[in-house]
Amino acid sequence: MTSTHVYCRPSCPSRRPTRKHVTFFDSPQLAESAGYRACLRCRPQSSAGSEAEERVERARRYLNDHAGEPITLRRLAAHVGLSPFHLQRAFANRVGLSPKAYQSVKRMERFTTSLKRGETVTNATYEAGFGSSSRLYARVHEDLGMTPSVFRSGGMGVTLRYTTVPTVVGRMLVAVTERGIAAVSLGETEVALVASLRSDYPKAVLRRDRKGLEQPVSRLLQCLNGSVSMDCLPLDLKATAFQCKVWQALQDIPRGQTRSYQQIARAIGQPSAARAVARACARNPLAVAIPCHRVVRGTGELAGYRWGLERKQRLLALEQTR
Repeated sequence: MTSTHVYCRPSCPSRRPTRKHVTFFDSPQLAESAGYRACLRCRPQSSAGSEAEERVERARRYLNDHAGEPITLRRLAAHVGLSPFHLQRAFANRVGLSPKAYQSVKRMERFTTSLKRGETVTNATYEAGFGSSSRLYARVHEDLGMTPSVFRSGGMGVTLRYTTVPTVVGRMLVAVTERGIAAVSLGETEVALVASLRSDYPKAVLRRDRKGLEQPVSRLLQCLNGSVSMDCLPLDLKATAFQCKVWQALQDIPRGQTRSYQQIARAIGQPSAARAVARACARNPLAVAIPCHRVVRGTGELAGYRWGLERKQRLLALEQTR
């Protein structure tokens, strides 16, 4: 907390500070080197609490090792030696998802990975652990924004022009189709960013076009520094109606402010859909243009960000100072 120069665990039971008074460090050592002292209540520099964290990690590894199996909360809790209630709460606090939601996300990841390898939709369905095609189709359109067969085509018949540029939050890749910006990603190196784009669109034609993309890149950089609004950008999105509603709500969040997943769910008229909102944020293909970094947990803590929590923190700090 910048107001008191005390650092805590995210789970500290003390009164929550306001978001503008919070900064994050990767370790107690880094916090102390910046002049912060340890909280006497949650003792973040001690090993206290590490046992519960280790049990959550054991639970996560167990789910990964038993991919494709339907693991109940009771079975998982028995494996790690916690009650179902305490495991559910500890897992959600550390991972950001309930064990059931975590299994669902990993199942969809396995499914899409199989499709990218060239597996048939049927084989990918059962390898991922859906059990039946009806269970798959109940989720797949919400998560992918398209049918499995279209996703499996890997962008066949699409030409993507792309370029990368340095920014204050790392390297940024911008890819466009003839309709608009289709991908904006952040990373450390151009090689990794292009490899990720090729993985997402394995059958698309990728063409580097630095000069031809000067205008959209300039607009994105202006969005990043706050000199223009996000809605000036032409976008080419493959999304469900639900994802479109969520992403529009994200664009409505004023620069320098944040919203919780629950607040976004209420804003789109579906107050019970906070988890689905989190999934839609995770599926956002357009960093900066669709500012999913402005969505945090209800406590004000940072939740997951596909381009890294440290980068999310830097984006929020940048927006609050400009």
